[in-house]
Amino acid sequence: MATDSSAPAAHVGLRESKKQETRQLISDHATRLFIEQGFERTTIAEIAEVARVAKKTVTNYFARKEDLALDHQDAFVASLAAIVTGREPGESALVALRGAFVAAAAEASPVAGFAGPAFSRMIADSPTLTARLRDLHDLREAALAEALAKATAAGEGDITPRAAAALFGAVHRTLFQRIQELTLAGEDNSRIAEVVTAEAAVAFDLLEPSLGDYATA
Repeated sequence: MATDSSAPAAHVGLRESKKQETRQLISDHATRLFIEQGFERTTIAEIAEVARVAKKTVTNYFARKEDLALDHQDAFVASLAAIVTGREPGESALVALRGAFVAAAAEASPVAGFAGPAFSRMIADSPTLTARLRDLHDLREAALAEALAKATAAGEGDITPRAAAALFGAVHRTLFQRIQELTLAGEDNSRIAEVVTAEAAVAFDLLEPSLGDYATA
């Protein structure tokens, strides 16, 4: 007798979809409470109550309270490394990173720092989130260093990929902070994109003499 082999896969897909919906629901309610009450003053129990789930469900989906607010953190940490890994033939790391930032600014990407005034204020007012954001910048830089080491077949004792990642990371960190500053100053996304795109040209140009041809695919 024939069997429907797609049934188990469909069941798994439905279960994963339901889990993702629950995760997003919890994150949305948490973000709203953080913005309304402040990150430090909002408890996991309050989030669970508003989301109508058990407190343990919240902690199962989010290991740390900060994870509830910074839900793009995985994409953020991997972003620069992914750009280098996916660069086009003949394209250097600098060219790839510069082009990707300009595109992200044009799209007002949250990963680049476009988060809106309420969310940006929430982070700025929270010592915990501000510290966690610094950690994420460090993790992103470390991931970039690994990607650069692979791209250039650097030896184990070669400090060049780490030094290059530190320079690239500093530019991206500075531009991220500028986006936050301009957002809190009341500028809209189109104006912010215009400003940081011009500033990015200045910042990346500073790296051109030393890193212009580095890690060319």
